[in-house]
Amino acid sequence: LKPGKLDADEFAVMKTHAELGRQAIAEAERHLGGVSSFLSLAMEIAHSHHEKWDGSGYPRGLKGEEIPLSGRLMAIADVYDALVTERAYKSALPHAQAVEIIVGDRGRHFDPALTDVFVEIAA
Repeated sequence: LKPGKLDADEFAVMKTHAELGRQAIAEAERHLGGVSSFLSLAMEIAHSHHEKWDGSGYPRGLKGEEIPLSGRLMAIADVYDALVTERAYKSALPHAQAVEIIVGDRGRHFDPALTDVFVEIAA
């Protein structure tokens, strides 16, 4: 909810949420007494949705198809949602502008093939 850009220390703390999410879901799975395909997929998404196609993401710096498909899909959905939703630090962008931004990161942040599919269905 900070009404401005995060500083380097704040951003470092924020980046831990991918690993914390994975750990929380793993703990839930342990409490349920076994592996759940739903929770396993949720854990994969939580842990990989901030990885970037070019390898510059976090927490593991995965690149291209090293990133699970679920994480590559969620990366597009997560960024789209962040762009079109009003936040304490920014106004919501219109759909067309959000799509443009995502297309601009095709092959850098996002899987090129999934970006193309996103553009098809976002029209």
